[in-house]
Amino acid sequence: MYSPEFGRKIDPMTEIMTSVGAYESLYSAVTAFTDPGDEVILIEPHFDSYSVVVEVCGGKPVYVPLKPEGDPNNANNWVLDKAEFEGAFSSKTKLLMVNTPHNPIGKLFSAEEMEFIARTCEKHNVLIVSDEVYERCVFPGHEHHRIANVPGAWDRTITVGSAGKSFSMTGYKLGWAIGPEQLISKLQTVHQTAVYSAPTILQEVIARCVEREIQLKGQEEAYHTQLPKIMEEGCSKIISACKDAGLDVVEPFGGYFILVDTTPLGLEFDTSQVEYDIQCVQWLTEHKKLAGIPLSLFFGKKQTHLREIYTFVFR
Repeated sequence: MYSPEFGRKIDPMTEIMTSVGAYESLYSAVTAFTDPGDEVILIEPHFDSYSVVVEVCGGKPVYVPLKPEGDPNNANNWVLDKAEFEGAFSSKTKLLMVNTPHNPIGKLFSAEEMEFIARTCEKHNVLIVSDEVYERCVFPGHEHHRIANVPGAWDRTITVGSAGKSFSMTGYKLGWAIGPEQLISKLQTVHQTAVYSAPTILQEVIARCVEREIQLKGQEEAYHTQLPKIMEEGCSKIISACKDAGLDVVEPFGGYFILVDTTPLGLEFDTSQVEYDIQCVQWLTEHKKLAGIPLSLFFGKKQTHLREIYTFVFR
């Protein structure tokens, strides 16, 4: 399945590691290459486990935010400031973690953005961990770009995927890491000493799913043809409901989530102890039976202007 998408023959024995969920692949990648004092660049907002794993390894997260340029309600208008991004690198930088389709914004990094990130990492001799668990959730008419496919980037990139996200069975904790043998072998060492192996029965189930997708690739009955349409339809319904309620949303182009600006609700909270978005999510759950995730969990301390505006809503 992946060899054509990466434009190379991928060796399943040496260039892929099967893990207990994508989470374990991310954990293994960071643990394998991060020593105490190393710096790891994280693009904010980010999946909350990134910074935790870096800190557990004794590393230092260095945060670079995506910022809206132009219409903030268009997910792809959230971009990196190039000077700020390049300024985050130092002689201590070991890894960069990038996520596309992006969780939680729903942004798809463009080919040009991938090129810029890859070239900057090449310049500073930094490894790349590319979290692409939502690769099969790209809405129709849009394209997923892999940073490993930037010329010269394969040798420094670990790409992480998820069976749970790709086949809508998140309880099946199975994921994988793809990359060159010299990197994957280090992840395999961590994997073997941490969990040893992923459950065989889950691997068999997902293997059959993958085989079916290969047979039906590009056809209407393929699940990976249907999934983006299903996700986009659900997304449109929630966006419509939010707009009917007078709320602005950041319209995504992939992934599972939608950012919602809750300030039009006019809710007021004492934020001296607990942040606005956390209290807002609690209020929505209690009074409107609407479950969400506070965006502050996906930021460091600096981006308060964004953490206080948006909450996270599941599709």
